[in-house]
Amino acid sequence: MITHSNPSIKKQVYDRISYLGTVSKADLLNHFSLTSSSMTRLLEEMTSQGLVIVSGLGNSTGGRKPILFQTNPTYRYLFGLEISRIYSTLGLYDMHINTLSLTRWKMDEQMTPELFVDHVVNSAREFLTKHGISPGDVLGMGIGAVGPLDQRKGIILEPEFFPAPSWSNVPICEMLAERLEFPAKLDNGANTALIGEHWALRTENIQHALYVHSGVNIRSAAMSDGQILRGAVDTEGAIGQMIIQANGPRLREKGNYGALEAFVSVPALEERVRTQLKIGRGSLLSGILPDQVNFATLVDALAQDDPLVKEQFMETAAYLGIGLANLINALHPEYVILGGPLVSASPLVFDTALEIAKKNTYHYPEYSPVFTQGLLLEEAVATGAAVMMLQEWEGN
Repeated sequence: MITHSNPSIKKQVYDRISYLGTVSKADLLNHFSLTSSSMTRLLEEMTSQGLVIVSGLGNSTGGRKPILFQTNPTYRYLFGLEISRIYSTLGLYDMHINTLSLTRWKMDEQMTPELFVDHVVNSAREFLTKHGISPGDVLGMGIGAVGPLDQRKGIILEPEFFPAPSWSNVPICEMLAERLEFPAKLDNGANTALIGEHWALRTENIQHALYVHSGVNIRSAAMSDGQILRGAVDTEGAIGQMIIQANGPRLREKGNYGALEAFVSVPALEERVRTQLKIGRGSLLSGILPDQVNFATLVDALAQDDPLVKEQFMETAAYLGIGLANLINALHPEYVILGGPLVSASPLVFDTALEIAKKNTYHYPEYSPVFTQGLLLEEAVATGAAVMMLQEWEGN
């Protein structure tokens, strides 16, 4: 129970209403140690400020029907931004995290940090103009980015594999806030994706969850007691360095030998297929030069049921399942959410990874976490970044 002595009681009540969607005063009194009159005054204050609105009447339990409250979706607005190596996404959201506008673009060799910021600023201004919203009505922009990061300073440190140069020590929050005239807050994309999925699945009341993103490398986030687990440093990509085969290969001659990312990543998959083509394996891709094979061509070939490509995707998925089992055996989540280009390429990847993970999970089937691709899919990082901004807003 939360007592009235807490100075942030209004924000806590707001967060509770936001989380539950629609509540009565009695619902709130069951959660907060406030007197009925104090809760009435607080709800009246929040209603007069426009923070919450009356949404109707509930069912009677013998007396008068209770008044129902919900947060005001148009009190303020939020942006969520994903910064990734293949695609980036910008969304504008109301206070109920309804998507008002969304844009997604490819990260190519020209998309330097400066051009990226130009693109984000121009897109954000277009969204605001379209919906008649002023910058002063925006709480801020949450950013979920590829790590490593200095989250506190809002800096993207030295990420690998960006197509464009100069993505090193980028003060992204400062660059955006200066031009947009509202604050920006940074976290790694795996964390914001898990925050977003946890929000979308909030009716399930999930306390312990694992999120794994499989793309250019492997990224992960974990939640315990409803809170993101954070270590001493930003270790979003550390899962990729999990050793699953002693004396195994390294990805691009970096990292640990036999690391998970050397088996489960877009570059590793591309390289394995190129090698098979070079030694003469038959494939729908045999007509092109092996070095021209990329992830897009592999996804197309997989959709056409090419045996070689299918085999290599299944091998990738099997190793992903091994990595998942190791994490599940250590963290014991209730939910395991899988995202990223490798998983979304085909149901085959998701199904194969699950099969292998379950076979290697200790005490399965007595202990059996729920596996899902989530509800937000490709929008998880950007949506979760907006949720993060809402949750950390002080309620003024």
